[in-house]
Amino acid sequence: MPRLLAIAILIGLTALPTAAAAAPKPANPCLDPAQRKALRCPDLTMTRPFGLQLDPFVRPGHVVLRAGNSVNSVGAGPAELFGVRSSRSLMKARQRIYRRRGGRLGISTGARLSFKAVPGQGHYWKYLHAAQFDLYRLSSSGRRIKRVKRGPKVSYCLRDLKRSRPGNARSPRQRVYPACNQSARTRKIRLGTSVGWSDVYPSSYDEQWIDVTGLRGCFSYEHTADPRNGIYESNEKNNSAAVTVRLPFRAGRQRCPASKAAPEPKAPDETDGGEY
Repeated sequence: MPRLLAIAILIGLTALPTAAAAAPKPANPCLDPAQRKALRCPDLTMTRPFGLQLDPFVRPGHVVLRAGNSVNSVGAGPAELFGVRSSRSLMKARQRIYRRRGGRLGISTGARLSFKAVPGQGHYWKYLHAAQFDLYRLSSSGRRIKRVKRGPKVSYCLRDLKRSRPGNARSPRQRVYPACNQSARTRKIRLGTSVGWSDVYPSSYDEQWIDVTGLRGCFSYEHTADPRNGIYESNEKNNSAAVTVRLPFRAGRQRCPASKAAPEPKAPDETDGGEY
């Protein structure tokens, strides 16, 4: 093969898009003023981590700091995903955003559902990358310096567990999205959290922790809902909440500078958590 022809073929092949290349995500209609007027867009917030307690038994030779949390649906419409089976343990999901005059908009945001094992309870279909736990070191003035640890928990059901805002006019009185589906045979599934409802997990739940072994000083313990924006919201900047802790951890006053973060809603009781 002539040298110039070979080079031309090589350039042509490298210019072709690969099959594995991900399609670009569509723009968030809930951030477009014109489109948002016709939609009941969801909005998720995260309550500050609560019920902090040390656990030396999760990982032998390590100490982890547990914390509970609450993912709250506070928008004009529910946070809803509809998943369709794509492999043995995964589903591709489309978000459903309801229209103000009826009907709904289906949009591919890149969200995925995973059939996740929970020790002692079996498997559950959960929204993958629904949350993220981070630990940031703080400066003497309370500024975040850098992230030093990340927790293992990323998957949540999305469900109506606690009606946390009954005063919201669009909050249904009864659960619309029940407990997690556990069927290994199901091909399609709907997950969501209704307006005015919350999905609450006490600190004792599986993977509700960050490994803090050997750390000393003041830190910001932060929980973030939907860190990869698999659910389009009307406000993408209010998904995180944090508390300041001193390590090694002791309950009570932490004697650290206040972290530079906005105040968050009061944490629910640990007993608000229910089944997965």
